[in-house]
Amino acid sequence: MTHKFSFEKLDVWHLSIHFVKDIYKVTNEFPDNEKFGLVSQINRASVSIASNIAEGTSRTSSKDQAHFTQLAYSSLMEVICQLIIAKELKIINDENFKLLRDNAEEIANKLNSLRNYQLKKSTPVSQNKSTNKRLNNSIDKDD
Repeated sequence: MTHKFSFEKLDVWHLSIHFVKDIYKVTNEFPDNEKFGLVSQINRASVSIASNIAEGTSRTSSKDQAHFTQLAYSSLMEVICQLIIAKELKIINDENFKLLRDNAEEIANKLNSLRNYQLKKSTPVSQNKSTNKRLNNSIDKDD
């Protein structure tokens, strides 16, 4: 069996790869005059989602990993915005828009969960306890 890189074990990465393929199928139907406009922009942003997930897994700190997960999320938001524009311009039909939007929402939820996990992992438990203790002490002093 071939080695799997850590990003290849993530469901959200697999979903984002399928999302890229769906985006490419839909944008292939866009008019030729959008080839260097919306088509190029949507395709690149969709590829960035999977690429940032992969790049983030190569980082050694959880905080850096979370940063790249945030970049993936930002690229996803860019794609959604561009799909809305394409829908408003009647370049994409309602059925394809709904399918892509539903897939994007699933990816967004998984990216948020992954980022929250990474951020939680980056904060030592002892630091959380001391921060909570300081907060509790300051609250007690205010009373």
